[in-house]
Amino acid sequence: MSRPATKDDLIAAANAQFSKLFALIDLMPQAEQDAAFLFLDRDKNLRDVLTHLYEWHQMVRRWHKEGTLEGLLPAVPGEGYTWKTLPGLNAEIWKKYQHVSLADAKAQLQESHLMILRLVDGHSNEELFAKAVYKWTKSSTLGAYFVSCTSSHYDWAMKKIKKQRKLYKENPV
Repeated sequence: MSRPATKDDLIAAANAQFSKLFALIDLMPQAEQDAAFLFLDRDKNLRDVLTHLYEWHQMVRRWHKEGTLEGLLPAVPGEGYTWKTLPGLNAEIWKKYQHVSLADAKAQLQESHLMILRLVDGHSNEELFAKAVYKWTKSSTLGAYFVSCTSSHYDWAMKKIKKQRKLYKENPV
């Protein structure tokens, strides 16, 4: 699938990949969903992957609010972090959600996916995909941030889950 370049393509890709992600999860018996990953990774289980996606939705929502609606320059990717220090930010995200159940992670992600789609829907193609519309997006576009936190990020999650599924089938816990 090519990277979305229109509002309609962004929404379609986000929904398609989100549906594929949850279809993949639904194929997993509960024991497999609850199992620890059988490979070394920052994310130790399905819950960690889903809360990671959820938090990135929240971060993009904050950047959108501060940068797009309020005209400020939000701390992107996060206060005290740069794109080069992203592993540290992602480790903080991991720590933040260790108390969340898998069921809650699923519900939160489903709600935040819809929230991101509502934000996207509030913009025109030009606002989403023309460069230099919003100062905070610098050389990127607002749409690129939405693509990154939806369809592209859902692809990343599915790769991790598929890796776990393969190992789990070979070595059931």
